[in-house]
Amino acid sequence: MFSLALIGFLGGLITGISPCILPVLPVIFLSGGALSARADGAPDAAPTVSRWRPYLVISGLVVAFSVFTLIGSLILALLNLPQDFLRWAGIVVLVLIGVGLIVPKFQHILEKPFSWIPQKNVGTDRGGFVLGLALGAVYVPCAGPVLAAITVAGSTGRIGTETIVLTVSFALGAALPLLVFALAGRRVAERVKTFRKHQQRIRVIGGVLMIALSIGLVFNVPQLIQRLIPDYTSALQDQFSNSEAIAEQLDLGGLENDQNKDLDLCTNGATELESCGTAPDITGIQQWFNTENDQPVDLAELKGKVVLVDFWAYSCINCQRSIPHITAWYDAYKDAGLEVIGIHSPEYAFEKVPANVMAGARNFGITYPVALDNNLSTWTNYRNRYWPAHYLIDAEGVVRHVKFGEGGYANTEELIRQLLVAANPDVKLPPATDVSDDTPDAGSTTPETYLSLGKVVNFGGDEKYASGTNSYRYPSTLADDSFALKGDWTLDFQNAQPANGPASIRLNYTAREVRMVLGGEGTVTVTVNGQEREFEVSGTPNSYSIIPMGGAVKGALEVTLSPGLEAYSFTFG
Repeated sequence: MFSLALIGFLGGLITGISPCILPVLPVIFLSGGALSARADGAPDAAPTVSRWRPYLVISGLVVAFSVFTLIGSLILALLNLPQDFLRWAGIVVLVLIGVGLIVPKFQHILEKPFSWIPQKNVGTDRGGFVLGLALGAVYVPCAGPVLAAITVAGSTGRIGTETIVLTVSFALGAALPLLVFALAGRRVAERVKTFRKHQQRIRVIGGVLMIALSIGLVFNVPQLIQRLIPDYTSALQDQFSNSEAIAEQLDLGGLENDQNKDLDLCTNGATELESCGTAPDITGIQQWFNTENDQPVDLAELKGKVVLVDFWAYSCINCQRSIPHITAWYDAYKDAGLEVIGIHSPEYAFEKVPANVMAGARNFGITYPVALDNNLSTWTNYRNRYWPAHYLIDAEGVVRHVKFGEGGYANTEELIRQLLVAANPDVKLPPATDVSDDTPDAGSTTPETYLSLGKVVNFGGDEKYASGTNSYRYPSTLADDSFALKGDWTLDFQNAQPANGPASIRLNYTAREVRMVLGGEGTVTVTVNGQEREFEVSGTPNSYSIIPMGGAVKGALEVTLSPGLEAYSFTFG
């Protein structure tokens, strides 16, 4: 339990010093700290508001974040309220408090409903707890492994002592830098004469900033600010995210529960049917499509059918090679009793956009039901860790086969056929499908190469792969299965983007096919063996062919991207 609390606190502390807290700092500095300063800076002078105000604001934020993150969705569901109600309520409260700071008479109006309370502070004057509650409702920390574990636990309703400890420790870690900033605001206000002489003006400025923050939240301005500012905590986030010990403590693949406890009885890629417990529920889905009126699909209602649950992401090269087999099985066996459900579990932020997923599904010819698992709730309920992953369920709702990753298609199809016959001995099955298996032999290709700070692998340049905009040069020699940059690049946790003009990537690879996940709009120039070709990129991020399918070879290429493009990864076939 202590280890979990420490992990939560450190994860929160990293978040608390990251760019995502910048939009709330002015409010914390003035309304949370400076307003609690003594009017003339003298030790025995009475403060204009409570000296406890910074602590009250931060404690309110910790309480609100902890409660709303873990059980906010449950509360809203019980009250039949929209999921963004708490956020909007927090924004309204911030506006009201801001107006109260600007117009003292309005502050008294706000306090009238609380006149029965001996200490009737609603956050505009001596107190600050309600201000903290409002900030906790609208404060969105940067994503990370700890927050992912907390979010999954809250969205699935599986909240125990460990989850509560993790959440509270994370909230405390994230709030500690804010408390330091609030106390610094008070210290500055007491030492700087201008602050001491113009307390009322400071109140007005604090109120204006609070209203400005509220308006910015409505139009998602904080997210824009975060995208513009380099993530100076990226190295810390990277080390924290990639720690196996931390991942084991957080169990990001999902905690064992009554529904998934028997899945371990299945052997990955077994050649015979096994029995691995009742299939876990499909839960926490944001949206469905390819169903009647886009209504949800319940596994319990599919008893009597054989079901294949496929975890996928539309820009994942491994999934792209797997999907033709899935669509072929669906087309061949849907009339014989097979149902396929695609659980789209995003790897990148752009894969959470419904329109992007729908476009990807159309491109792959997917007509079976697709569920958008944007919070990885179903992914977690299956304790899944792979793209793609196939769970084969018999007509009684029992998981009979599990296959992680690519390959083994003929084996999986044979097991599907066995289950269809077991469900209906009189069924007339068509011949087995004939889709070529393009799965690369293990170790025969360059590993998938990510270009984002959070997941970068195979970088072979001499410089540090650093957050923000920096200049890069090709090294004198580049190792096999690695890449290097040339020119000015802006790197963040999602992608790499050319800055100040075209920029290039040199790649040494081993593969039959090279593809690149690209987004934005611009021109791509590919140079291989001295020959150049260009193509245009426009629209939602997608996978583009750089080297078409051929025999497995070692090679080198250079890709030059124009400004406006976003490079996510290289994938190899």
